Amino acid sequence: MKAYVFPGQGAQFIGMGKDLYDKSAIAKEMFERANSILGFSITDMMFAGTDENLKQTKVTQPSIFLHSTILSAVLGNSFKPDMVAGHSLGEFSALVANKALSFEDGLVLVSKRAMAMQKACEKTPSTMAAIIGLDDKIVEEVCASINEIVVPANYNSPGQIVISGSNEGIDKAIEQLKEKGAKRALKLSVSGAFHSPLMESARLELEEAIKTTTFRKPICPVYQNVSARPSVEPETIKSNLVLQLTSPVLWTQSIINMISDGVTSFTEVGPGCVLQGLIKKIDKDIITEGATI
Repeated sequence: MKAYVFPGQGAQFIGMGKDLYDKSAIAKEMFERANSILGFSITDMMFAGTDENLKQTKVTQPSIFLHSTILSAVLGNSFKPDMVAGHSLGEFSALVANKALSFEDGLVLVSKRAMAMQKACEKTPSTMAAIIGLDDKIVEEVCASINEIVVPANYNSPGQIVISGSNEGIDKAIEQLKEKGAKRALKLSVSGAFHSPLMESARLELEEAIKTTTFRKPICPVYQNVSARPSVEPETIKSNLVLQLTSPVLWTQSIINMISDGVTSFTEVGPGCVLQGLIKKIDKDIITEGATI
């Protein structure tokens, strides 16, 4: 069985998607449609902008979404997923690729999500940190012991967790986790505490947008971040998407469950190869590749 996976924020780079635009009439039309929907030329920022502009959450998230969904469309008949999953933002790309969401509705939701997250970040100074080389349970216990908002945010692979919270909480957690033997504990260059309770205002905004968006039964199951389990019912998919903003991304658990349910190969659809690396850390024997046209 074949699974397709879709990356999240952090996979962006200047020039992403330009090859698709130049080579494919389908891609060019979809990119131009995206410019029209967003009301500004996101292709200019993606193809020839500055790193500073591309790093803005409100630009980054639609850019990665566009690269992934347009690439899956260009793959055409060769895109035959038995199941899909996406890392954080990538879950929206996965839902467009498996026909649960239309391209237009997906882009509007991603744009609203990004803007809502940006506002939440500006409201409360906060950050995230990568913790390498500790058992999940130790990281969870340290986070729980700190009298500040600090929580596990991304379970990326065994021994690699990203934590999220207030600036003070993250500083305390880094100090304690280093004492516990973490190989690395370093702050990430992000604008806020994604996948933590500090995203509650963004969650409420996104919930309103998701409620009024049409979701259809997908062509294959999506393994959602919140549950790490397959979903095919539109209402379940919608509920889990709303919860995702304030809940941890259970990526390790999702990949383990997908392999347990019969996946023999993973294809990453989008910029970069981050997810292929994480999947290999979860199961070194599984086949991984990047999608190409």
